[in-house]
Formats: sequence, structure tokens, C-alpha cells
Amino acid sequence: MTDALFTPLTLRGTTSPNRVMVSPMCQYSCEDRDGLASDWHLVHLGSRAVGGAGIAMTEATAVEARGRISPQDLGIWSDEHAKALAPVADFIAEQGSVPAIQLAHAGRKASATRPWEGSEPIQPDDGGWEVRAPSDVPWPYAEGESPPLEAMSQEDIEEVIDAFEASAERALDAGFEIAEVHAAHGYLLHEFLSPVANGRADDYGGSFENRSRLVREVTRAVRDVWPEKKPVFVRVSATDWLPDRESSTTDDSVRLADVLYEAGADLIDVSASGISPDPQIPHTGAGYQVPYAERVRAESDSDVAVGAVGGITGPRQADGIVRNGRADLAILAREHLRDPYFSLHAARDLDDPEGVEPPVQYQRGF
Repeated sequence: MTDALFTPLTLRGTTSPNRVMVSPMCQYSCEDRDGLASDWHLVHLGSRAVGGAGIAMTEATAVEARGRISPQDLGIWSDEHAKALAPVADFIAEQGSVPAIQLAHAGRKASATRPWEGSEPIQPDDGGWEVRAPSDVPWPYAEGESPPLEAMSQEDIEEVIDAFEASAERALDAGFEIAEVHAAHGYLLHEFLSPVANGRADDYGGSFENRSRLVREVTRAVRDVWPEKKPVFVRVSATDWLPDRESSTTDDSVRLADVLYEAGADLIDVSASGISPDPQIPHTGAGYQVPYAERVRAESDSDVAVGAVGGITGPRQADGIVRNGRADLAILAREHLRDPYFSLHAARDLDDPEGVEPPVQYQRGF
């Protein structure tokens, strides 16, 4: 039987009712700069679960306070944060969707204003903080000086691994079924992976094996505390889109998928870029990143599942990605901002009898 958009996807003991996932999308909307989930997060993710998405994933959720991109980012570095997220996970599950959380650390891209405020660096005296990175190479802001930056020591690295592990335990207590490790888009774990940001000469720099060490260790740490029946995802940037520089390539990502599978990852969420503000993107448009996911899926030597993201906007396009074996999961970001009920509309447009049904409260509208 050919898999299609509304074929259930089972990873370990967790089943998504369909192959649509709400991509993690930063909302920068925590009140009082405390990292606590608010009604905004409940409504944002809850409405997409009502809309029929198989998996609804939180935005990048910081594993420590200094790992936030902006002061308004979501966090899970304390039990109080987990308590605030529990109603979100519960509501998603009540709608028949799978609640998922992305665990993240912003690294050198931390301590910045929100995008609609310019994404400019915030100094400690102005409410920002000192940031951490693999090397003493700051993020190249277009305007403004980077916040104070310190290359991470071995102790710092161990603290970050412990923070991911502790945050995964809290996420489990909050009711999440899937934990995703964020190793893409120029944030901390991607910074270690890419030669663009990693100039270390120790066991965490230089060779691919060394540069991938931290993400492997973080993935193992999360896997160690995540139940056997629940899956772990890892989001990666398949390429840095910097062909004229030593950087991460799709070849590296195929290799990375296999070593992450060995470390306990069940699905690789394949995105791209983010390590530099000036990537050389060969093209954009519909499904512009899907070929990277397709290649990882085709060339991996492991049984790891693959999710595709980037320019997926239509039901037939999403269905074709799954039906043609290009990826196991269609991950939609901006389209879910435009249409929280994408999956309900897709089931109707595809005339799929296996598609999701609207909740009884909404059936008269469908």
C-alpha cells in the first residue's frame, strides 16, 4: 500500500493520525520575558490541532535562559515552565493530534530583539545577556555590536547537555509525546556542526566526527530519558548554502542522519541554512527544500524516517511528497499561519475518505 498524506505514521509506539506536522515557529510572545507559555501558545498550537494536523510542535523552546533567541522566547528550564506548557500538550492530545516540543539553544544568535523589532543585538545592560558559542566568532549583525561572547569550555558543554536532558524530562512530565532536538538554522548545535562557526581544535572541532559530537551527545541524552515507546526527532540544516566557503553540505547531512539514528533519533527533520546572514540560495519557491529531505531519505544507510519542510503550501503537493516517497512527513510552517485548518481542507480537496473529520462543533461549517 502506498503511503499518502492521510496514512497514519507510527514511530516506535507513537502514531500520528496523518503525515502533516505543524513546523516549530517562534512566536516571541512570552509575557514578562519569563519564558512561560501563555494563552497565545495554547491558542496558536491548539487551533492547528483542531485543524487536523497529525503532529503539532512547539516553537524552539529554550533549555536554559541564555539559550533564548529573544527575551520573549518560550522556555522549559524549570518545572514552572513545564507546568505552563502542560495545558498546551493536553489540549493538542485531546484533539487527536500528537503534542511535540522542540528543545533548543540559540548559541551565538541569542540575546536579540524580535524580528518585528529588527533582530538587533541586546547588550546585558539593556536586558540582554552574555552568549555562548563553539568559538569566539560572533553572529555578524548588520547593525549593532554582538553581545559579549565566550567560547564554550568543556564545563559549559556538559552543562548544555545536562540542560537538554533535564528539559526533556520536564517535557515528558508536561505531556509531550515527541521531543525534537534543534540542530539547525545557525543555533548552537548547528554552530558546532558547521565549520563556518566552529573553529575549535579539541574533540568538538575539526573533523566531521568531532563537529557532530555535541549533537550526538545531546540526542543520546534526550533518548536516555525519553520513553522507549516515544520518538525523538532532530532538525538539521541540510546545507549551509555557502558553496564558496568551507561549510556544511548535503553530503554531511546524509552522513549525519545515520549517526543520529545510531544515537537514538527516529526522524530527521530536514531544513536548510541559518549559519550565515548571506546564504547563496540557488532557488526558492514551492518545495524548494524538499530535494534535500528526499536525498537524505534515499541515501541514508539507516531506517531513519525523514520529514520535509520549506515551501509546502498545497494539499496535492504535500500528498505527492509522501506518496512519491520523497519524505515520510510533510512539515508546514507559513501555510499553517495562513490556514490553521489546512489538514481539514486538504482532506476535502483530496477527497480522501481516510482524512480527518472536523470536531463536532465545526462540522456544520464543513
